Order: sequence, then structure tokens, then C-alpha cells
Amino acid sequence: MPVRRDVHPHLPPERISDWHERGRHVTHFLNTLSIFFPAGERFFMDSVRNYRDQVKDPELSRAIAGFIGQEAMHTREHILYNRLMEDAGLPAAALDRAVWKLLDMLRKILPKSWQLAHTIALEHYTAMLADGVLKDVRHLGADSQAGYRQVWTWHALEETEHKAVAYDVWNTVMKPGPYRYFVRTFTMLTTTVTFWAMVFVFHIALVMGDKGCRNKLSGFGTALRFLWASPGALPRMIPEWLSYFRPGFHPWDDDNRAELARIDPLVREIEDTARAAGVSTRAPSLRGTA
Repeated sequence: MPVRRDVHPHLPPERISDWHERGRHVTHFLNTLSIFFPAGERFFMDSVRNYRDQVKDPELSRAIAGFIGQEAMHTREHILYNRLMEDAGLPAAALDRAVWKLLDMLRKILPKSWQLAHTIALEHYTAMLADGVLKDVRHLGADSQAGYRQVWTWHALEETEHKAVAYDVWNTVMKPGPYRYFVRTFTMLTTTVTFWAMVFVFHIALVMGDKGCRNKLSGFGTALRFLWASPGALPRMIPEWLSYFRPGFHPWDDDNRAELARIDPLVREIEDTARAAGVSTRAPSLRGTA
């Protein structure tokens, strides 16, 4: 059952562009993913809320409440994370606005069922990325800056914890049959093309906007090796991505819930790291934020 945790990792502002042990290009790949979360998590919450009244199962209703609570905390922390990029001179705010505009357009033109279909596709993406982070320490780097490593590990664990909630809502409210399968799989295909195209463009924008990055072009080789060779996050995702197209697919077919035992120790570690740095474990107010 997903649990809302009020977690606020300490992210040193001066490390926003070089917190990963593999350097700035890998740092900015992960920073790129953060750009998508404020608008994306809000879209996920709204897509599930659209069908909340149709869910009669008490356990799934509690899971929806936990899902929304977790996504709200992720939204808050990634707004703060993205502000650090903007304060460092990176074009985070402009990129964030582009994501909001795209998702607002989808809200206007797509039926609610298709919005939920995009949500379950993107939730599968976050679950796949999270699984890689949790299973191989090289994704975040054992020697990377602690606070940034912690915020991504916390996010990955909670994405794993609630990875089936939106999908279970989908199966509850959508009538079984060829149309349900078509919408689910078609939106995964369109989401894949759109998501990775935007990641590519945003990653370049962050690297090019980083005044401290001296090897702007040649450094992309490091990022490519990180993604495709070692630790090779993308090749490992391919079987999981393909599994989504099975008619009987369910997110918990990949049962990695044993990883969730790490959550409570991580929360304590986050609190200890913040205290050692002499900062508050409470997040600042986000009043005035969209």
C-alpha cells in the first residue's frame, strides 16, 4: 500500500550541475528527467482523480489516496530541484513550461480514458527507470553527492511502491476487450517517441546552458556509454518495455517489492544527512507555484 512520506532531501545548490560521479553530462541526463516531473506528476494525479469515484474497491481506493499523496511530494521536491537548475543559469523554467503546455494540450484534446492511458504508459516508464536505479548502484553512483543520490533513490522506491495503482484503476474502469488493449498499447508507442525526443532535446539544452561545462560536445560520449554500455540502463529496459504489449500484462509481473524494505532506512539517512549539513528537514513553501 503506497504511503505518503513528507521527505525533503538536502540538495547542495552548488552541486546541481555536477553531482553525479560520472560528470556533468550524466548529471544533466538525470536533471533532464527531473524537468518532467512537476507537470507530469500533476497530470498523473488528475488522470487518476478523473476515475476515483468509479472505484468501489476499498483497498484500491486507499491505494489511490497513497498514490496521490506520494506524487504530490514528488512534485514538490522536483519543483525545488528544478529551481536549483534555474538559479544556476540553466534553462529549467523554459523547459518546464514546454512540458506544462504539452500536457495541458492533452487535457483539452484527449478523452479522459486516453489521458489515463498515457499515465499508465509513463508510470511504466518510471517503474522501469526506478528498477534500474534500485538494482544497480552505478546508475546513481556510489560516490555521487549524497543528497542527490538520496532524492532519486527515494523517488525510485516510491515509484516502485505505487507502480500498479494507475494500472489497476485502468483495468477497473475500462471494459475488457480489443479497444482497451489498442488504447493501452498505442499510447505506449506514441509516449515512447514523444518522451525520448523531448529528453534528447532537453538534455542538449541543459548541457549547452551549463557555463561550467567545458567539453560540451565530446562529453555526450560519456552519457551514451552510461545509457547503453555501462551500466546500460536502456538495453535493460527493452524486455520490460516489450512486456507491456502482452495482453495479460500487469506491472507486478516484475515483482521487485523486496526493494521496498530500503525505504525506512533511507528516510532516516535523509534526515541524518540534512541534520549533519545544518539544514531543515522541512521543505520551504511553494506558494505561487503553478
